[in-house]
Amino acid sequence: MGKHDPHFTPRLMPAPEAAHYLGVSESMLRQLDLPRRMLGAKRLYDRFDLDAYASSLPIEGES
Repeated sequence: MGKHDPHFTPRLMPAPEAAHYLGVSESMLRQLDLPRRMLGAKRLYDRFDLDAYASSLPIEGES
């Protein structure tokens, strides 16, 4: 697979990475109640869901 790409963002990520991706705290991420995917016993956030949430936020100055 080659060297680790520091710009690579995984499709599925645990809460700390998902919170960092959105720029919020983990407690805020939990309050958002976004869907999570199960991979074995792991609960992971899907980057597509995080992007959809971010895109749904209002744009400053628009009503």
